[in-house]
Amino acid sequence: MDKNFKEEKFTGLIKFTPPLYRQRYQFVKDLVGKYKPKKVADLGCADCTLLCMLKFCSCIEVLAGVDICGSVMKEKMHRLSPLPVDYLQPRERSLTVTLHHGSVAHKDPCMLGFDLVTCIELIEHLDELELKKFPEVVFGFMAPNRVVISTPNSEFNPLLPGVKLFRNPDHKFEWTQLQFQSWALETARCYGYSVEFTGVGNPPRGMENVGFCTQIGVFVKKYPETCASAQSEKPTEAVYKTVFKAVYPSLKDEKYLQNAVVREVIFTAQIIKRSLLSRLMSEHGEYNDDPTEKKSKFQPSMKCFSEDLGKLVVEKSMESFVSGNVVYIPLATVFSFPRVNRLCGTFEKLRKLVAGQVTLSSDGSAVMLSTEHEDS
Repeated sequence: MDKNFKEEKFTGLIKFTPPLYRQRYQFVKDLVGKYKPKKVADLGCADCTLLCMLKFCSCIEVLAGVDICGSVMKEKMHRLSPLPVDYLQPRERSLTVTLHHGSVAHKDPCMLGFDLVTCIELIEHLDELELKKFPEVVFGFMAPNRVVISTPNSEFNPLLPGVKLFRNPDHKFEWTQLQFQSWALETARCYGYSVEFTGVGNPPRGMENVGFCTQIGVFVKKYPETCASAQSEKPTEAVYKTVFKAVYPSLKDEKYLQNAVVREVIFTAQIIKRSLLSRLMSEHGEYNDDPTEKKSKFQPSMKCFSEDLGKLVVEKSMESFVSGNVVYIPLATVFSFPRVNRLCGTFEKLRKLVAGQVTLSSDGSAVMLSTEHEDS
C-alpha cells in the first residue's frame, strides 16, 4: 500500500507545501547534509523514494533499505540503479545500494555498522509484538549513532478531512505527542541515547497546541562503542533476503579514475591550445588566410570559467608553444589546473594514468595537439 498516496488524499485540503511526505524526506536529507553519515539505512523503505533522494548525497558510501513488502520494493527498485551519467561522471566516493526483504522485528548482521538509521512513518504499521521487539533491534542490535523516527500525531487528525480513526487502514495505532514522547524517552533511557523532538507539517495559525502533523524524534547515541566491542556480541545468522544490489562507478576504481583524468587532461589541453592560438593571432595578426575568422573559431570560451580560472588559462598558455602544426602543452602545466590536480593528487600519478591514453612528446613531458581546429 502506498502510504504517501493515502495521506495526501486526507491532507489535500490542508495544503501542505511541499507535500507532507516530501517534508519528511527533506528533513532526513537536511540531517544527512549536516552530519555527513557514510552509512545510512532506511527501515520500512517501501517504494524507495527516500533512498532515491539520498543516493545523491556525496557523503554516503553505503545505502540500505529494508521492507516487509518485497513486491513494493521490487516494483520501484530500478530507480536505484546507476544511470549512464553516473558512468560518464563517476562519484568521488564509492556507493553501494542494497535492498533487503525482511521484518524490522528481526536481527540480521547485514544491518550492523550504520551511522544513521531512518524509520519514516514505520512504527505505526507494527503490531504489538513487533513494536515490542523494535527498540532492541534498532537501538540494541543495530546501535547506530543516530536514529530518526517519524510517526503521525493523532492530535492533528481532527484537522484532516476524511480521517475517522487512523490516517491509513494499515496503521495499528497513532499516538498523541505525550504518548510518542513517553515511548521515545523510555527507549532512549534504556539504550543510552538522548532524544530531541520536532516535526513537519505546521498546524493552522491559532492551533499551535495540536503540534506538528508528523512528529519526529531524533535519537543520538551518548557513548558510541568501538567497532570491536560493538561487533563482538552480535549474532551472525542472516534472516533477510537481499533483493537488489547496485555498486556505483566511482573514482576509487582505477578504471573510472583513468577515464576521468584522460577526459579532463584533453579538455584542459584543448582550452590552453585555443587560448595560445588566439594570443598568437592577436600578436602577429595572421594565421592562415583569414585571421579574423580563425580568431573567432579559436577564441576560448571564458564564459564557462570563473574569473580566476579564466586568468589561469591565459597565464598557462604562455608556457606552451607551437612547432609546425603541433601545439606542445607541458604536462606539468595541465597538472597545475585544480580539477586535474585534485583528481590525480601527484604528478607521478598523472603520468601513469595518461600513459598510452594521450598523445605525448617523445620524453613524455608535454601533451601534443594538432593546430587544426576540431569542431566539438
